[in-house]
Amino acid sequence: MDPSPEALLVDSTRPVAFRAAASKADFGRYPISLGLAALTCALTPAYIVRWHLGPYPSTLLEDAIVFTVLAFAYESWRLKVMPSLRSPFTLPAVVFLFAGAISVVVAPDHRAALGIYRAYLLEPIAFFFVVGTVASTWRRATVVLTGLGLAGLVVGVANSVFILDALRNHRVNPAVTAPVVIYTNANDIALFLVPLIAIAASITFYRDDKRERVVSGAFLLVALIATLLSFSRGGYLALAAVAIGLALSHRYRWRMLGAAVVIGIVLVLIPPIHRRIAVELDFSNPQNTLVGRFELWRVSLQMLQHHILFGAGLSGFAQTIAPYWNPTHTDRFIYPHNIVLTFWSETGLLGLVAFAWIMFTGFRLCWRSWRQATADWRPLQLGVTLALVAVIAHGMVDVPYFKNDLSLEFWALMGLAWAGNRRRLNAG
Repeated sequence: MDPSPEALLVDSTRPVAFRAAASKADFGRYPISLGLAALTCALTPAYIVRWHLGPYPSTLLEDAIVFTVLAFAYESWRLKVMPSLRSPFTLPAVVFLFAGAISVVVAPDHRAALGIYRAYLLEPIAFFFVVGTVASTWRRATVVLTGLGLAGLVVGVANSVFILDALRNHRVNPAVTAPVVIYTNANDIALFLVPLIAIAASITFYRDDKRERVVSGAFLLVALIATLLSFSRGGYLALAAVAIGLALSHRYRWRMLGAAVVIGIVLVLIPPIHRRIAVELDFSNPQNTLVGRFELWRVSLQMLQHHILFGAGLSGFAQTIAPYWNPTHTDRFIYPHNIVLTFWSETGLLGLVAFAWIMFTGFRLCWRSWRQATADWRPLQLGVTLALVAVIAHGMVDVPYFKNDLSLEFWALMGLAWAGNRRRLNAG
């Protein structure tokens, strides 16, 4: 028999009278919060819709997060429930928020830094607690996943149609960055889709429910095509990492690895993809981005040597690196395009340590749940593990967190992993 939902929410340290009153409430109610959480996930690409409420800048995605959190607070009040804020992620998240607050203070532009702090740290972490609470069963978790899946389909289908039409009319040069529809850069498509591909692939391979496997497989096909058509080399690297991890998790791992290698070779031989990858192997090609990345990383390290403790502050990289970079380079970057250097620059050494702590916690929690959770949750926990692998792999050459949609996606997946782990612990 499943543990009662209230056992998942009420802090055991609360007074007995409070727990007794709370136990009478139906914690499965949160219908508004659950629906808004799914809608917010579906609106992750909608951060591009921006406006001002008086002097207050906002986006459609940020407003959706705020409404979800307010609805969650209202429903908790109505049920006379104090949701537990205890989680394996709480302490590292608090340290991360503290580091971010320091980075707002040291940033050259406090207003811009405060906006980044709100959109990339405060709101996604608050959303994490909502998801971790309302996704108290696998069925509820699939509602949130459906929202993320719809966002992925919108991004993937829209851009795939655009790219295929451009290829048909010979308006795309695979040697350079592909055009995009919703985002401003083709790499953004892969950054958003590959973690979702990891979830979908795990469900497709490991769920017992046939309908869920079919739906996940359909999404997987669309998302894979969209990622391939993004011509993102970092995306290809992340896909390879996910494929290897998925193969190693399977009992027929050597067959799976062999199949992954064969499929990878076939894909690389497709002319547009081959041309895109070949550019990175030719260091004399002016379109080669690795040469520029190496120089950017070198200069970023040089800058950070003079800002070791606090980095450049939130939204401060472009201005802080200017004396080291601008005299000899026409390109302008707002991030170092490396996960370690980016977190160091944006949130200082404390923020870098805090995010590494969050990642380690995610890996440890998901790995234990993958091995010990009930059958319905196990594929999700493996999928989140592989999504974190994708974040690290793509993060070697890009920025897999500091964006509205990416930070929301990251914390939503952490929230689902936490919810699944709570089910495991209570079932035990």
